[in-house]
Amino acid sequence: MQDWLRLTAGDLGRGIGRGEIDPEALCDTYLSAISAHPLRDRIYSAVTETRARAEAAAASARAKAGQRLGPLDGVPVSWKDLFDSAGVATEAGSALLKGRVPGHDAEVLRNGTAAGLVSLGKTHMSELAFSGLGLNPVTATPPCVNNADAVPGGSSSGAASSVAFDLAACGIGSDTGGSVRIPAAWNDLVGLKTTSGRVSLQGVVPLCLRFDTVGPLARSVEDAALMLAALEGGKAADLRGASLSGMRFAALQTVVMDDIRSEPEAGYAAACARLRDAGAVIEEIEAPEVAEAMPLSPALFSGEAYGLWRDVIEADPDKMFAPIRERFRGGKAISAEDYVAGWHRLEGLRAAWHVRVAGYDAVLMPTAPNLPPDHARLMQDEDYYVTENLLTLRNTRVGNLMGLCAVTLPTGVASCGIMLCGTPFQEERLLRVAAAAEAALGTT
Repeated sequence: MQDWLRLTAGDLGRGIGRGEIDPEALCDTYLSAISAHPLRDRIYSAVTETRARAEAAAASARAKAGQRLGPLDGVPVSWKDLFDSAGVATEAGSALLKGRVPGHDAEVLRNGTAAGLVSLGKTHMSELAFSGLGLNPVTATPPCVNNADAVPGGSSSGAASSVAFDLAACGIGSDTGGSVRIPAAWNDLVGLKTTSGRVSLQGVVPLCLRFDTVGPLARSVEDAALMLAALEGGKAADLRGASLSGMRFAALQTVVMDDIRSEPEAGYAAACARLRDAGAVIEEIEAPEVAEAMPLSPALFSGEAYGLWRDVIEADPDKMFAPIRERFRGGKAISAEDYVAGWHRLEGLRAAWHVRVAGYDAVLMPTAPNLPPDHARLMQDEDYYVTENLLTLRNTRVGNLMGLCAVTLPTGVASCGIMLCGTPFQEERLLRVAAAAEAALGTT
């Protein structure tokens, strides 16, 4: 049974479908693993054992009756602590929301439940989702699977840890500037950033509504595809027969290769070589619109984030971790005209981007230009914190600024990912490309 903890969600679902895995026994295995794990309280903010057992019992009955709801019916997953869960504290990693208990599930959680997912509980996260590091001294900082002294990446930090430490078959997170892809990359997982506006944000604690997205952190591209379908109540992408033969990739050079550390650079280069060996054509491109878009980030991200949270923050600012509070307060100086002008400019830059990359199957870049930073040093060295936080999210932010869907894959070098960016609302197409790349990389 312990082998179940290392199977992909897709394989677990198939095992349930064949009658080889009982959902109740599977749920017990996961709950026992969580209970016994020494880092459990740094990963899960709440374990919803009663709900999980009830959902598993229902899934077991359906499986025995031949009435499964879908390919993931009976598979246990975790939920980031910003998805509303009826009767369970949803505090978004912040003391400002302590004691917040919603009366209804978020729409994506309702959809997941309708698809038969078993909810193991809620996972820790960066405070109010406004950091890519995963450092949270207010509630808990989850562990990084590759380095006990490092942070795990954020803001979907516990979501990544729950999967990487075999305490969930899949984790559901959110991504505003890289919050799915960074923890996925640093914990050697697959992470899918969906297009803004595709997956419902109803019942999701917001950060920046025009950038917020929902997506899975998983063990395989197939799991990401299956989970996207479950979150939407739709049909999963058909990944059969995916091949890199004849595919054309653009390897972005502008901004994303600046100041890259040696390990991510080596992992990315080796991954690109394997993609070429599998038949892909990779062409280096420059995209000046990316460099022009980057300076718009403070107005567009901090401006909206502070506008949404100003009153809550300023009512009790001392409850916040100071670097996160000050990052929010960076939005104070953003005027309405700066925000509107910024979005107007960004729409033009997005149009230029889409013309430039129209002939490619995906755009490639290193997911993060750095490795997971040292936890203790981040708490002691303010300059190090600021530098590493901004560098961490730089490459992933390209996908958010350009309005893209994107997926990160492990490269085989610990905590180093390769990111594939696709066309808005074309997740199914991107997932097929990613499945072919995954096979060529041989890392899952």
